[in-house]
Amino acid sequence: MYRNAQPRAGVVLAAVAVAQFAVALDLSVVNVALPAMRTALGFAPVDLSWVVHVYALTLGGFLLLGGRACDLFGRRRLFVIGLIMFGLCSLAGGLAQEPWQLIAARAGQGLGAAAAVPATLAMLTTTFTEGPQRVRALGVWSGVNAAGGALGVLAGGLLTQYAGWRWVMLINLPIVALALAFVAVGVPADTRPARRDRLDVLGSVLATGGVGLLVFTVVRTDTQGWGAPETWGMLTAAAVLLAGFVITESRASAPLLRLGLLRSRWVAGANVLVFFSTAGQFAAFYFVSLYMQQVLAMGPAATGSAFLPFSGCLIAGSIVATKITAAHTPRTVLVPGALLAAAGLGWFAFISPDGSFLTDVLGPCIVTGLGVGLVIAPIVAAATTGVAAREAGMASGLMNSSRQLGGCIGLAVLATIAAQHTGTATGPVALNDGYALGLVIAAALFALAAVVAIVALPRTRPASPAPQPPAAVEQQLEGTSS
Repeated sequence: MYRNAQPRAGVVLAAVAVAQFAVALDLSVVNVALPAMRTALGFAPVDLSWVVHVYALTLGGFLLLGGRACDLFGRRRLFVIGLIMFGLCSLAGGLAQEPWQLIAARAGQGLGAAAAVPATLAMLTTTFTEGPQRVRALGVWSGVNAAGGALGVLAGGLLTQYAGWRWVMLINLPIVALALAFVAVGVPADTRPARRDRLDVLGSVLATGGVGLLVFTVVRTDTQGWGAPETWGMLTAAAVLLAGFVITESRASAPLLRLGLLRSRWVAGANVLVFFSTAGQFAAFYFVSLYMQQVLAMGPAATGSAFLPFSGCLIAGSIVATKITAAHTPRTVLVPGALLAAAGLGWFAFISPDGSFLTDVLGPCIVTGLGVGLVIAPIVAAATTGVAAREAGMASGLMNSSRQLGGCIGLAVLATIAAQHTGTATGPVALNDGYALGLVIAAALFALAAVVAIVALPRTRPASPAPQPPAAVEQQLEGTSS
């Protein structure tokens, strides 16, 4: 499959796939364990949500910085540093005795992931030549990423019920160790560049502050509300910081994010598309999980197991999408995939308070899983199409920031809309109506993603660069930034 790729390409793919699985798993594995964490550590109800939110805050806030840092200081180096930090903080979280210790460990996990995640994509896009080889590699990365997120719900339920909540943190240790073993075996060391640009410190501060404040404000809407003056004040401050970031980047000689990158229809269109599709995907996980537990009264392990059909169909859709994209363009699969996911979520919206897994969940799970699988693989290929090797980390950080912001903002907005629709009622009928409304909006987000794919993405792929000898490749990877 990778016969014509550079030496050790298979080991690079294995390393980044295992690492991405751990990061994706951690996004969802904790959710089912929250009640057990609250009981064991004595969390106040208002503080418990920060076990999830602080991870999103640090991951989302530092992704752009992590992406640029791996371009400047070495992708392998940032990958290893991020993984070690992620693993050590997972151990600290598993051994936590106080609520603040677990929250601090989750923040550290987010920082480690913010270094490792952009490096995974950058290592792939600089190892595999643009075209079918890269599409297949990115398809594996995307499939593993999606499988980790989907299987995290199952793993969280099983571990919490049969091994204890601490294992939702400790399970990361053997996975991280395996990824580091692959690095030691076959990922070559970074080559010292002829000239290293300085890190854009001002841009880093503005981007991290702006994105971090935006994520912080959004995740606090569950207690502050969208209409609160404090919420609008912080949103305004985040907008000012991000506007300052754009102005700074337009003038910087070595920017954190080169704005010219967004002139590419592939890069700009894919980032908008990933924002909307991830918003719909995260919301779907949230509402369907709550529906099964709070309306159908299913336990944690049963709820996690119920996502297996979704996970299987998602992986199948990802495999099909990878084969089609290798022969055509990402746009060919993105449009029907987004529409299929929209149809599945629209079907989900017919959930009933008197329903069951077989009548209300299984069918929509299959359709939605296939649709999401068709989207997640080509969207990564689209976001990195035509990007120079020296800016691979930058493009990766941008796409992952769009993914994180889409999931965080979309989930917060849709959860608020569903809660307002439900009001103070807590019965199965009221909850069911709120979740159904949220699923309708999630379907609309995927339909909007299909429109973006039709309007923004080119119909043809840009010409692939001519093959280069290894020495030329190294010079391109580590050379001076334009």
